Amino acid sequence: MAKAADPRTALPGQRSPLAMGAGILSPTALRVGSTVVLVVLWEFFGRRVNPILFSYPTAILRAGVDLTASGELPRAILTSLQNFVAGFALAAVVGVTLGLLVGRFRLLEYALRHILDAFYVTPQVALIPLVILWFGLGPPAKIFIIFLVGMFPIFYNTADGVRSLGRGLVEVAEAYGASERQQFREVTVPATLPHIMTGVRLGIGRSLTGMVVAEMFTATSGLGAITVFYANTLDTARLFVPVIVLTLLGVALLQLGLSLERRFAPWKETERAW
Repeated sequence: MAKAADPRTALPGQRSPLAMGAGILSPTALRVGSTVVLVVLWEFFGRRVNPILFSYPTAILRAGVDLTASGELPRAILTSLQNFVAGFALAAVVGVTLGLLVGRFRLLEYALRHILDAFYVTPQVALIPLVILWFGLGPPAKIFIIFLVGMFPIFYNTADGVRSLGRGLVEVAEAYGASERQQFREVTVPATLPHIMTGVRLGIGRSLTGMVVAEMFTATSGLGAITVFYANTLDTARLFVPVIVLTLLGVALLQLGLSLERRFAPWKETERAW
């Protein structure tokens, strides 16, 4: 019996069925279509569930309009974004700097790597009560928590990128008489950029999680605070509003990270096999 052809492959000069299907529908059409199907199913089944336990898109939309009109949602978004930007910017600067230095200099790796590993494996959530004791319930505590959880993915990816640098590139730079500083600026940093951007994208997700957890613990302001409030009042439709806003914010930030990666490391996209 003849073996069935794999639909993912095709003979030379032929287009596979999957490739032909991708040509019929654009990526945007596929994304929009799958989203519409999901929302329709959510609306249909959500209306058949106890509203205390679940909600559906039209009810969530009405709740979102009410929260926006009252100013509660815009204030929460602004507060969360301010804390996130400050904490993540600090995480990016410290993570990239430490990653480049620890990855490049063995002395710093031996002196600092085990300490950073110890902090990384310690659950950061367990440190939040201590952070609140140090900084109180205001923005400094939230910024520090966002920094703490977002810095490590950036650091580790950057350090691994430096260590994966091929010896051949360094030897070429040395053959042209490049100084240590020139090698670092012209060879090490550009070659590590894809790893740095991967760390930044991972750090965005971790920092967003840290922001919500910090706001839930302090319960004073931000999207995490109103999530806790409406969960305690069993207002499920309003509870879904900050959750969806956080989802959209995370997707937007990840897309921003991808755009920055394509901007600063365009060769990574051209080297893709698929």
